[in-house]
Amino acid sequence: MNLKPSENTQLYGMIDYFKEITTLYNKKKMPTKILLSGKKGLGKSTLAYHIINYILSNTEDFNYDSSNLVINKENRSFKLLQNNSHPNFYLIDLLTDKKVIDISQIRKMITYTNKSTFNNMDRFILIDNIESLNKNSVNALLKVIEEPNENIFFILINNNEKYILPTLKSRCLTFKINFTFDQSINILNEILNENIFDLINPDLINYYSTPGEIINLINFSKDKNINLSDYTLFNFLILLIDNEYYKKNKLVKDLLVNFIELFFLKEYKLSKTKVSLLNFYHSFINKINDSEKFNLDEESLFLEFKSKLLNG
Repeated sequence: MNLKPSENTQLYGMIDYFKEITTLYNKKKMPTKILLSGKKGLGKSTLAYHIINYILSNTEDFNYDSSNLVINKENRSFKLLQNNSHPNFYLIDLLTDKKVIDISQIRKMITYTNKSTFNNMDRFILIDNIESLNKNSVNALLKVIEEPNENIFFILINNNEKYILPTLKSRCLTFKINFTFDQSINILNEILNENIFDLINPDLINYYSTPGEIINLINFSKDKNINLSDYTLFNFLILLIDNEYYKKNKLVKDLLVNFIELFFLKEYKLSKTKVSLLNFYHSFINKINDSEKFNLDEESLFLEFKSKLLNG
């Protein structure tokens, strides 16, 4: 299943957000800075691409189907956005193997905004993973969004609100995106066209899991020929750690960390030594965060977790 936001022609679970923002645009009241905030895997970037296509395709053939929240694959703007070549669109995101969005990316974007276009259409700057902006990048971005050039709209995607600088957030209209557990399950069933619980052991599904996280899990299981209905959380953690699937694969590593957090939560509810378990949990999470920040080897951490909690 394809999760690339620019290629997702169907929008799921976002009708209220989509209608609110496009209504503001139609009334010429849409702010030039919009922040879409929420957990990774909800579809925030896909929502942004649908809003952009709705506006850019308005005067084109095969324009956006707002009744069904569908992008027509034959639409010119959609095709141009596939290879990031639309003259009225600019994307900033984490580069491959980079941990931060550096100031050079912001400077290139500023150069783009200062250039005139051959048409008078609105232009869109989409910045994904803004929590990855470093201090210099944020300061450079603040200068350009405070007084953007005419007809330029910024859409910022945030996956972890605690990392946003208040000075940046205060300049945006924020949409906090979230789904209930039932909404996520319904979205998954609609995407997959079958019951998610026929595919995955319920023990592997967290009440805070997003549709994107579950689809990543399904894609991983298909790639490794793993039947997810056969695995409990306990056995699946052992499988991931023993086979070292997390090495050089950030998606799998994120899945593993999410499953470990779920395991801690379940163990905490049953544990008679809650304080020691909680201390180990906080220590583990801090070490995992440090391993990402300083590019350290996380293998020993996962083996320690297995030794202390899975082999006991």
